[in-house]
Amino acid sequence: MFDLVADVDRYPEFVPLCQSLKVRQRTPKPDGTEVIVADMTVSFKLVKEMFTSEVTLDPASRKITVRYLRGPFSNMENRWTFESKGDDACDVGFFITYEFKSRMLALLMGSVFDAAFARFSAAFEKRADAVYGKA
Repeated sequence: MFDLVADVDRYPEFVPLCQSLKVRQRTPKPDGTEVIVADMTVSFKLVKEMFTSEVTLDPASRKITVRYLRGPFSNMENRWTFESKGDDACDVGFFITYEFKSRMLALLMGSVFDAAFARFSAAFEKRADAVYGKA
């Protein structure tokens, strides 16, 4: 599951509202982590916004952290954790918090983002079933 979430290039195929994603930079670190800087464009009806994030992949500790760099939010933070439950199962933890810079955008997109993030985990579960087969 770590690999599936770390495969950010594929997000436009299955992540709600993700219209496109462009990796700007990949930097492997000596400690085994990898840092990715990516631009994601989200779209809903007539609203389209792009934001840039720094994603740190840490396979040794089974964590993925996302640091917001720029875009329509005043802040955004999300974290993934993966806890093994045997050879073919794991518990996945996901946390996200965000706040829009613009009050108007928050009114326009806030409920849409809330609904999309509610479907977010289901999208990853469905993707895991497609990639790995249903357990």
